[in-house]
Amino acid sequence: MGLSSIFFGVDVVMAKEKKLFEVELAFDSLSIYRNILEDCLIKKLRMLIQMVNSEEVELGAVVNLYNEFYFNLIKTGSISFQNYLLNKMIFDENPFSFNAQNDSITIYDKVVLNDFENLQSIAQISSDLIKKRLTYILSDNEFSLKVIKKLPEWEDKYTTKEEKLEHIAKLKEKVTSYNNWNEAIAHIKSFYFSNGSGIFGKYKAFMWGDGMLKGIKEPDEVKLSELIGYEAEREIIIENTLQLIKGKRANNVLLYGDRGTGKSSTVKAILNEYYKDGLRMIEVSKADLFDLPSIINNLKGRPQKFIIFIDDLVFADDDESYNVLKAILEGGLEGKAPNVIIYATSNRRHLVKEYFYERSGFNPLDKNSEIHAGDSIQEKLSLADRFGITVVYSSPDKKKFLDIVEGLAEMRNLKIDKEVLRAEAVKWELWYNGRSPRTARQFIDWLEGSKIIKNT
Repeated sequence: MGLSSIFFGVDVVMAKEKKLFEVELAFDSLSIYRNILEDCLIKKLRMLIQMVNSEEVELGAVVNLYNEFYFNLIKTGSISFQNYLLNKMIFDENPFSFNAQNDSITIYDKVVLNDFENLQSIAQISSDLIKKRLTYILSDNEFSLKVIKKLPEWEDKYTTKEEKLEHIAKLKEKVTSYNNWNEAIAHIKSFYFSNGSGIFGKYKAFMWGDGMLKGIKEPDEVKLSELIGYEAEREIIIENTLQLIKGKRANNVLLYGDRGTGKSSTVKAILNEYYKDGLRMIEVSKADLFDLPSIINNLKGRPQKFIIFIDDLVFADDDESYNVLKAILEGGLEGKAPNVIIYATSNRRHLVKEYFYERSGFNPLDKNSEIHAGDSIQEKLSLADRFGITVVYSSPDKKKFLDIVEGLAEMRNLKIDKEVLRAEAVKWELWYNGRSPRTARQFIDWLEGSKIIKNT
């Protein structure tokens, strides 16, 4: 090997060493996107880079940390670190992203451009870069070199195959198409303005639990076009939702009626129809109603419109959480959030359970009898009245039930004689759960795989 080749090889190694030291500094140089440093996987990578850059490398420790990082990366469902970091960057909630979603002029652009440059340096960390650095440091130990060679490798490029959501994939393609990520700032701002920042740019449906919002990766994808019957009822709710989306005053809605009539499906389908217009939905259980003020306070000031969805709502007579809901529905001193409304479903018109002894009024022989029992009754009845709109979903009669069955069969392209279909549907509702859209759907589910279809 010529002398020039030797020097060239040394120059390459030294360049890679310099690159790793620059990456270590890139972590420290983040300003607006500093939340990223708190991520568990990023912490492991940062520690790994620091360890590899140290003057003395302990092989066992560095191999353990390397594999810890690799294991946690593949647990995310991706083998591309660049894809992982892009997700962290795009969905970070910070002053820049929060202002950009409101199309506000931000004073952070110059700092953000520097952050994008540093994030790009971090994203370019490859397993090959680390392994070559370790090979150079431990080149005099044959056993160490064998161990390093066997270390697994991750992808150092983003691939569109790893992204299911089209709007996110497009942004990632735009960012990675530039030699310098800071040139993509206009696209990133546009993304925040169109989709929202943080978790609201990633998900359309959420659950509240353990004091925090949790994005639902695969929400129920039921569509309005798949719901048959109850068109008039749905139209009321759709019209109210469109008022919210357009920034006009909208009412809280109570959907009550018989079980299986499609109350919950209607609410979910409305989200799927209008989430591209900025609609988001947060499901809150009755047990978490005390958190409603905190939830709504976190939603104020955002450009998205939110439906808080409370399913199967009913209160025991000693449950005080209904007072929280009453206050939210009516609005306190702080006032209502104009971008938040509540949709609740229930099988009961009166949401708080009542008992006959309450209506008997004052009983002087019972020391536990309430003197003003009528006031308690009125207080309980007033909860349902606080909803601006009440939509009733009643069980269908026979004709309406069979119309729903026929509509579902047609939607699924089931080839079956109409009279046979109707006769079997009547048998099914008698044997099982009575007439309802849910029963009709369950019947069609059974019918698709039954011998009746195969023999017609």
